Amino acid sequence: MKFQFSKDKIIERIKFENPWWATRKTEKYYSNMKKREYYKLFFPLVKESTIKRAVILMGPRRVGKTVLIFHTIQSLIDEGISSKEICYLSVETPIYNGIALDELLQYLFEIAQSNKVKYVFFDEIQYLKDWEVHLKSLVDSYHGIKFVVSGSAAAALKIKSNESGAGRFTDFILPPLTFDEYLSLKNINNLITESITQQEVKTETIDIFNYKCDNIKLLNKHFIDYMNFGGYPEVTLSQVIQEDPGRYIRNDIIDKVLLRDLPLLYGIEDIQELNSLFTYIAYHTGYEMSLDSISSSSGVSKNTIKKYITYLEAAFLIKVINRVNESGEKFKRANFFKIYLTNPSLRCALFTPVKASDPLIGNLVETAIFSQWQHSNAPLYYARWNNGEVDIVQLDNSTYKPQWAVEIKWSNRPYSNYQDLKNIITFCRNHQLKRPKVTTLDIHDIKEIQNITFEFIPASLYCYEVGKNVIRSKIKDSSFH
Repeated sequence: MKFQFSKDKIIERIKFENPWWATRKTEKYYSNMKKREYYKLFFPLVKESTIKRAVILMGPRRVGKTVLIFHTIQSLIDEGISSKEICYLSVETPIYNGIALDELLQYLFEIAQSNKVKYVFFDEIQYLKDWEVHLKSLVDSYHGIKFVVSGSAAAALKIKSNESGAGRFTDFILPPLTFDEYLSLKNINNLITESITQQEVKTETIDIFNYKCDNIKLLNKHFIDYMNFGGYPEVTLSQVIQEDPGRYIRNDIIDKVLLRDLPLLYGIEDIQELNSLFTYIAYHTGYEMSLDSISSSSGVSKNTIKKYITYLEAAFLIKVINRVNESGEKFKRANFFKIYLTNPSLRCALFTPVKASDPLIGNLVETAIFSQWQHSNAPLYYARWNNGEVDIVQLDNSTYKPQWAVEIKWSNRPYSNYQDLKNIITFCRNHQLKRPKVTTLDIHDIKEIQNITFEFIPASLYCYEVGKNVIRSKIKDSSFH
């Protein structure tokens, strides 16, 4: 049975959702929140008017997509755009049920009393059937309007965006918080100081950012908190939620994806099976796995596991890292791989928060560092051979040769016990890698070992450095386009 609310009720709701038409201000709840670093990338994309494309803002649940939209709306108003030329609708609101995008747009034109609407934001777009077909039509029909849509059913959005929006949509992925953003949100990023040196690389001079922390014990304390609670702004800022992170993260983030988004999109019938697999992966984040080992542990067929892993990766819950051998060569068949959660706090929500001395903390540290790298497109692998392993290896995009290597430890032992470094020493010699990094608990130093210059850096500081540099690099690249 189709039921539609009266026009008066719909208009009343639309006015409620667009308070800036009267006040020129978004709600204080949003304006008082700090902007994420990703705002610097998102805002120019929204303002871009020479290319007629809608922006599809997607990402996991609860990472701050709606807040990012309201920060963008306020900035547009502050830059002189008439407030009535900016319209917002949360499509998941029941009152809009069954109303097509074009019809909603006509309501906006009528209520805003402006024939010069320039920006239209549709939040939680996945609740509208065939949204991608309707949005493509709007982009083609209204050349003077910039359309921005967001959604939390990330896997569904990405597939439909790619299928129907070729040449019409630009995807923008908002991941969980980096460690840098986490510290900034809590106003404690002054723990870290940075300096800039310049270095000649091939034919250009580039800036090299160096980071230092004078109170590494305090930074480590915040790093533990980040691994437990730090991926989601609301969790980061709420002591109440941190007292029961499992309830909030599991109910609002994990369960809605596993029990609703993925089954709806892919027609998954055995939801319990999917849930069990994700729980298994979450507990073993950072471990080497194979389809055979997962299948024998779970009793699920290899083909089904392969599909589920694809779904979970599309939903931004996990990231698969493939293996190279001692020679830095990829395997023709990826029989072995590691799976990392896209944010370590997902594991803590399913099980228990970790402490600095927890036996499993090494895997959570690895997960936290890999979660910073997911913000880039760097081709990352791990190296594994019969009697050795290196945690992170980046291959050159054109030559496929190893460019650099990192060994991740939550211990100071490798600084004085070189036996712990034999694998990375072997790998660096084989590939003439000159300055590998080894993370530590709290030692920061440069040391020459067997004619290789090692940088020892606290894992917490390295995690900060990666997240900071990746976003800084993205902002710099975007400014050239």
